[in-house]
Amino acid sequence: MSEPILMVPGMMSDARVFGPQIEDLSRDYAIHLARVTKAESIREMAAEAIHHAPARFALVGHSMGGIVAMEILRRVPERVTRIALISTTPLAETPEQAAWREPQIVKALAGNLFDALRGALPPDSLAPGPGRARVLEIVDAMAADIGAQEFIRQSRALQRRPDAQKTLRMARAPALVLCGGLDKLTPPRRHEFMAELIPYAELAVIEEAGHLPTLETPVKVILALRAWMDLPMVLR
Repeated sequence: MSEPILMVPGMMSDARVFGPQIEDLSRDYAIHLARVTKAESIREMAAEAIHHAPARFALVGHSMGGIVAMEILRRVPERVTRIALISTTPLAETPEQAAWREPQIVKALAGNLFDALRGALPPDSLAPGPGRARVLEIVDAMAADIGAQEFIRQSRALQRRPDAQKTLRMARAPALVLCGGLDKLTPPRRHEFMAELIPYAELAVIEEAGHLPTLETPVKVILALRAWMDLPMVLR
């Protein structure tokens, strides 16, 4: 029996960000979704996910969820059978990045959630074309359900996120590092760097996708995840 898959959604996201992948992969794997709301830090998000996770699991994280996934890997590496990191970064926030978030937080505090969201996820971080509007509709729907207070909590958590480079260097599990070639938030070169850090990593760049390849190019992400799940385990 294949191991279950724990999926960790990104900032202001829920199961819908993995909707096509959950629909496909759930035919063959038990899918669990980590809750990343109501926590004040990346460490709290990881602790909550670990508490509710299966004994051993494959781990998938998108964007902020990838940062949480790396913290899960740091804490319980013996429980993580494999890891997939999508549109994310192992680096701590720089002072410049933290300052970039402040106007977004101010907008959210003033009740302008969707203006804040467009600052955090500019439309040009997604691939151009008719699919962009459809993806942004899903993004907005998730944000509306999650709410402005959570946007503020998650922004603060990202400002204080830990550096995960050492964790990735010590990883002893099959790893997939995946990104969109048009992603301006976490560009391909960041993922090339991540893949070089991880001893057993495969890099996949989907050239026609941006920051949300799970929704922009869902079939290609499904194929990549299925190939990753088929990789042999690493002896530890």
